[in-house]
Amino acid sequence: MKIIILGAGQVGCTVAESLVSEANDITVVDTNTARLAQLQDRLDLRTVAGNAGHPSVLIRAGIEDADMLVAVTQSDETNLVACKLARRLFNTPTRIARVRAADYLDHPEIFADDNFAVDLAICPEQILTEYIVKLIEFPESLQVLEFAGGRLSLVAVLAFHGGPLVGQQLQEIRKHMPNVDTRVAAIFRRDSPIIPEGDTVIEAGDEVFFLAAKEHIRAVMRELRRMDKPVRRVMIGGGGNIGRRLARALEKNYQVKILEYSKSGAERLASELDSTLVIAGDVTDEELLESENVDEMDMFCAVTNDDENNIMSSLLAKRMGARRSIALINRSSYVDLVQAGEIDIAISPAQATIGTLLAHVRRGDCVAVHSLRRGAAEALELIAHGDRKSSKVVGRRVDEIDLPKGATIAAIVRQGASGVEFAEARRAPRDEVIIAHHDTVVQADDHVIVFAVNKRIVPKVEKLFQVGVGFL
Repeated sequence: MKIIILGAGQVGCTVAESLVSEANDITVVDTNTARLAQLQDRLDLRTVAGNAGHPSVLIRAGIEDADMLVAVTQSDETNLVACKLARRLFNTPTRIARVRAADYLDHPEIFADDNFAVDLAICPEQILTEYIVKLIEFPESLQVLEFAGGRLSLVAVLAFHGGPLVGQQLQEIRKHMPNVDTRVAAIFRRDSPIIPEGDTVIEAGDEVFFLAAKEHIRAVMRELRRMDKPVRRVMIGGGGNIGRRLARALEKNYQVKILEYSKSGAERLASELDSTLVIAGDVTDEELLESENVDEMDMFCAVTNDDENNIMSSLLAKRMGARRSIALINRSSYVDLVQAGEIDIAISPAQATIGTLLAHVRRGDCVAVHSLRRGAAEALELIAHGDRKSSKVVGRRVDEIDLPKGATIAAIVRQGASGVEFAEARRAPRDEVIIAHHDTVVQADDHVIVFAVNKRIVPKVEKLFQVGVGFL
């Protein structure tokens, strides 16, 4: 696939890195020639220096025969204009734009084909906000990801000494929880993946990924680790786009404090938020954290624009008594260093948001993609089409499907007789969540959740779900 990426910032570079490894023809456009040179040194792609909103620059990038335009520059307006040009002048099939301003997002008609012609508008800040809210809802987890409109969740937890299942075989799960169906999709032990079998023994320190219906998540967690008390008090470090969105999302259900360095910014936040306590000050100021009782906080979230400030404030908060801490870190090398240390969860914004975009790039009928373990692994929601003759999965038992090594079919969501789409799944109780076992048979139109411990095998998984040429 020929893909043009506009913008060589953190999001653009992460998208390029993810897509270039899958044999796509990638061209990156940016005004920063030094950044483009660094990118070209690392990856096998083309670069074009210039303004992404100019038709001549797009032509130099090869827009005339491109399959997809991904506009992720820092400017919403540039991204929107580029999508409109790609549609009107060059008839580019797929156009994706990064849009941050709430004014645009609140008026979806702006993205219609007769306006800016955006097929998919992604807002990384909103995706990140929803991601962090899930982590606060389930404070024992490392990741919480949803499939099939929220009916099914994939949760990553760190197995602790004292968990009922730690030191026991996976097949004991059914004995411990006879009324709960769950599937351990993968285990990472000392950064190496383990494909789980019935006799696999969970060890303390294992990173365990399991799938379960949303209502069963807590029950499964209790088998793997000690459960924390529910979060009630949250302190947010940083009042930018993410901090403001996060405070607004949390303030109805939690006691929220937010620290903002800029006095004018703090005043603006105070006028926009309802019950959040806004404090003007430096997130790395130890005296300020002490005076605001950081030791009483259940969760400290550092979401400033500065990686070092996020790391330092999270470390301070933990050492001063905050129960758990989350730090937003843009540099992937920092994430690997910090994760699983004193800071409980280090989030890479680009990795947390890229799944939304990848779902539109993947071949086959892919509904959702979630990037796991800082991009090393992936979980996909794929729709099975065709029949036994035209498909390699439909009409077959899970143990008959020729999955590449490292891929696991973990669950299936089967649409009920009501015909209601998954987007309305919360009102469609007849949709059935099926945890996959060796004798589970895949049917046409099933939403199949596949876990790939290594993203290099994803193209093989996609090919498996493509129907034969003769299927009508």
